[in-house]
Amino acid sequence: MSETKQLAEAAGGSDPAVGLRAVRALRDLADRLEELQVGNARGRGWSWHEIAVCLGVTRQAVHKKYARKLSGIGED
Repeated sequence: MSETKQLAEAAGGSDPAVGLRAVRALRDLADRLEELQVGNARGRGWSWHEIAVCLGVTRQAVHKKYARKLSGIGED
């Protein structure tokens, strides 16, 4: 079974300690994947607005979160 699937099952389990740790691990994974994909999008010339629409946030929010981390990638 994949680690992600195990985490998802643990997050839905009845033991709060196990579930909360799994939720945290899934959140960390989602954050890393989001940063990776924002970087991919910027590298392909996507605007902050296009990325924000996909993430369901404002352009300002995504820019504030990632502009400094990704400086030099797909500047506009």
